Amino acid sequence: MTTVSESPRTAPTTSTGPARRGSVPSGRSSGPARRAQLAPYLLLTGAVLVLLGGMGYPVIWQVITSFQKYGAMQQLGGKAPDFVWFENYIKIATDGTFWAVTARSVAFCLITAFITVVLGMLLALLMTKTHGFARLILQLALLLAWAMPVIAAMTVWIWLFDRRRGVVNYLLNLIPGVDIGQFNWIGSSPILFFLVASIIVTWMSVPFVAFSAYAGLTQVGGEVLEASQLDGATGWQRFRFIIFPVLKPVIAIVLLLNLIWDLRVFAQITLLQDAGPQSTDYDLLGTYIYKTGVAGLDFGAGAAMSIFVLALTIALSWFYVRNLVKEESA
Repeated sequence: MTTVSESPRTAPTTSTGPARRGSVPSGRSSGPARRAQLAPYLLLTGAVLVLLGGMGYPVIWQVITSFQKYGAMQQLGGKAPDFVWFENYIKIATDGTFWAVTARSVAFCLITAFITVVLGMLLALLMTKTHGFARLILQLALLLAWAMPVIAAMTVWIWLFDRRRGVVNYLLNLIPGVDIGQFNWIGSSPILFFLVASIIVTWMSVPFVAFSAYAGLTQVGGEVLEASQLDGATGWQRFRFIIFPVLKPVIAIVLLLNLIWDLRVFAQITLLQDAGPQSTDYDLLGTYIYKTGVAGLDFGAGAAMSIFVLALTIALSWFYVRNLVKEESA
């Protein structure tokens, strides 16, 4: 009877003892767990504050100015700006030249960004196929093109396409049966002007795409490519089903960045215009906003155009942002 009566008493002590030692009160675990959840947000606080301080004020100033009549007198402090509300937006909305420049800028950024990404991808693939000294020379050439200051690069490019002493005209005239004389590549027509501008912008942007894609290509295993080649896969099939899925995130981000950069291109177009025509037919959004806001002393209209470009940039990048949000939620 004694052994039977003691066994129910000892069984609970032996079974519940380890559970009590391993358990942690909920009040004690909630603190560290909560701090672990807040840690990423606390680490991002400094970067967010710097971003808001560096970019928040200019954007707010642009928004306020876009609703004001802000000219030379307001810039010099002689008169307080008057609020005209949506008058500046109505002005640019009814400006046919502004919409022509907008369409030209969107077409320019789409074409140039696409060509840049394609050439960058091809150069990245070339870097994976070359070895030793040849790859080093290619990488150094791309790095020098990327690191060259814009002013210095534009000076060289303007000299290359100069109609009197340009290398392009000189080399073309050496071809038998070709006699273009002193052809004006920059000032003869807007199409040729933007063709030259597209070549220059692409040349300056390709190294970034090439190095980014090359970094992504290093993540593709050589054993996988060799196995697919032994299985009879062609080069196009290896690129489509093995290489491209790895490079897809890289291509998306570099394409988005090039769209934004090419939509806001300013220095290259301005320097080309200094060497050629000054007509609005040769303007993109960056130069047209500068001529309206700064040179034309109509800062209100220039600010309204800037807000429009900001909205256009968000619209062009919305596809990538939407896919990024979907991946984060998944």
